[in-house]
Parts: sequence; C-alpha cells; structure tokens
Amino acid sequence: MIAPTRRKLILIAAGGSAFMMLGALAFQHIGGMAPCKLCIWQRWPHVIAIAIGLVALAWPRAILILTGAVAALTTAGIGFYHTGVERSWWEGPTSCTSSGSSGMSADDLFDQIMAAHLVRCDEVPWEMFGLSMASWNGVVSLGLAMIWMMALRQN
Repeated sequence: MIAPTRRKLILIAAGGSAFMMLGALAFQHIGGMAPCKLCIWQRWPHVIAIAIGLVALAWPRAILILTGAVAALTTAGIGFYHTGVERSWWEGPTSCTSSGSSGMSADDLFDQIMAAHLVRCDEVPWEMFGLSMASWNGVVSLGLAMIWMMALRQN
C-alpha cells in the first residue's frame, strides 16, 4: 500500500508535468506559438515523468520515483540551456539559431535561410516577469524534481 503522503506527492509531481504539457500545448494550439526544437526537447521529459507517475502510483518503487526526479531535472536543464540560448549567453543548435560568421557565400547563406525552419530557438516569443517560457519551465521543473525527491523520502 502506498503511503497517502507519497501518493499525493507523486500525483502532484506527475500532475505538475501534465500541467506543464497542457500549458505548452495551449500556447501552441490556442496561442498560435509554434515550438522550436529546444521547446520540443523540453516536452519529452515531462511526458516521461507523467508516465512514470502513473506507474509509480501502482508500483511505488524508489527507482521509479528517482527516475521521475531525473526526468524533471532533465527538462529543467534543457529549459535553463534554452534560456541561455535565448539570452545569447551561448550558441544553441545550428538548426534553430542564427550564427554570426559562417564563412558561406551569400548564395549558400540565402539557400540555408530559405530552407531553415521558421521557429528560432534564440528568440523569446513570450515572457512573464522577465522570464521566458523556457525559464519558467526550468524553475517549475526544479520544483517538481524536489517534490519527486520528497516522495522518495516518504515510506
């Protein structure tokens, strides 16, 4: 039998990831904000955390709960990496960011621009209180990881 507190914490952690996914899908499908490559990368660990949460409710093994925490930390890490790309602290994937000097001819550069996917990882399409969606994902996901760890400590 799962301890009631452990069960609640698993529900909160997995539910938090479900809420983050619903928010991302709402921004995409209702708000019309197509996700960039890094946005998509941030979604996968949330999906994994949701699935782990569902399994952990029936089979509350420490390894599952720890894996939920790792999934939350993974999406937090990607979110903070994405924040750095948005703030120009470092380069992001070349498939979704601009680069200053490439050594290409003007024709090659034009062809690359025309073939490039339109959603850029190094632009902030939305922010609240000075934090982008990627930043919020990082912050919230750190909190979710802490909740997973609290669930791990429960008997």
